[in-house]
Amino acid sequence: MQKPSSKDSKTSQRVIKKYPNRRLYDTDTSTYITLAEIRRLVMDNEAFAVVDAKSGEDITRSILLQIILEEEANGSPMFTTPVLANIIRFYGHTMQGMMGGYLEKNMQALMDMQVPIVPGVAGSNMFQQMQEQMQKQTEQFLGTFGLKR
Repeated sequence: MQKPSSKDSKTSQRVIKKYPNRRLYDTDTSTYITLAEIRRLVMDNEAFAVVDAKSGEDITRSILLQIILEEEANGSPMFTTPVLANIIRFYGHTMQGMMGGYLEKNMQALMDMQVPIVPGVAGSNMFQQMQEQMQKQTEQFLGTFGLKR
């Protein structure tokens, strides 16, 4: 009887294990990888999950937040200080769930428009108009809860 190859038993979702020494192990390629390589998986729309090797807990969100933190610290940040402060204000607020849904729907609307996401390229007039429209909508949304920019 032949042992199934890793390709046969492979699931549609890639599993990355995070060890206590903070190293990330890609079980698909049997190699250690970096946050930059996980970022590449995101950019390539590859399904994956990051799990704590010891507890088995899904820590994907934590790793994604770590990537966002690195991106915000390097180069040109996406979020202004007032936007981050307003996001923090929503934690514990009765509208916390609504805010998450609102942000998710707006991000999905951008993705559905198939706006090319190329680092450093945001020169089109259409992109500028979409950005201004989203900013107006967000300000209106936050204003209904007494939160100002």
